Amino acid sequence: MVAAAKLRKAQASAEAARPYSARMAKVLANISSAMEGSDDAPQLMIGTGKDDVHLLVVATAERGLCGGFNSSIARMARKKARDLKAEGKTVKMLCVGKKGFDQLKMEFGSIIIETIEFREVRHMSFTEADLVGKKVLKMFEDGDFDVCSLFYSEFESIISQIPTIQQIIPANVAGEKESEAEPSLACYDYEPSEEEILDDLLPRNISVQIFRALLENGASEQGARMSAMDNATRNAGEMIDKLTLSYNRQRQAQITKELIEIISGAEAL
Repeated sequence: MVAAAKLRKAQASAEAARPYSARMAKVLANISSAMEGSDDAPQLMIGTGKDDVHLLVVATAERGLCGGFNSSIARMARKKARDLKAEGKTVKMLCVGKKGFDQLKMEFGSIIIETIEFREVRHMSFTEADLVGKKVLKMFEDGDFDVCSLFYSEFESIISQIPTIQQIIPANVAGEKESEAEPSLACYDYEPSEEEILDDLLPRNISVQIFRALLENGASEQGARMSAMDNATRNAGEMIDKLTLSYNRQRQAQITKELIEIISGAEAL
């Protein structure tokens, strides 16, 4: 019941964030197409030119009792890390949420550089996402990684949450271009220049995408918890019914046995 009450607000927040993050990605794709082939393109868009060091930002919940929600995200991050290591890449992890760290620390404890927890935060806001985004940007500026991928669970319904991986550095604008059904025939003039716009939008896009991931996680967590608690309640009810039936049968058998003993004793006298 508590999860159901929280789910409505979390679902509304996640659905409200989707158009904004999608439009941000399309704007970046549009501007980047105007700068294609330019030597002045920002590193956040084109990357460092290398693919050696990968940062995996694994966003999970702070609490358990939500079915396989945390496990599915951790499983995807674990598989990605193993695949990258098999290719000879260097892997680093940044855990957002306690449960992701708990599930990954045994195998990947040495490569988890930090864990960010929001246990005291009741309602996730852009401030928390911006905190994570600025930390990721600082690491990129310091040359700590070449590619950054974000792991979270996209909310589809109460019974369906989809583990998702999204590359956020360098910005995956090529995928956004391919996803557009019809190319735009409009010609845009940018003021200020494309470089100045991207210098502002690209860092903001990191926090926006992380914010969307945290909101999707919030709705997915409550949906998974609602399903898990419903299943637990149903299983407990079935167990009580079975135990009650077993108890009644044994009680009846004991009464029958005592009656037979009394009748047999009476007949013997």
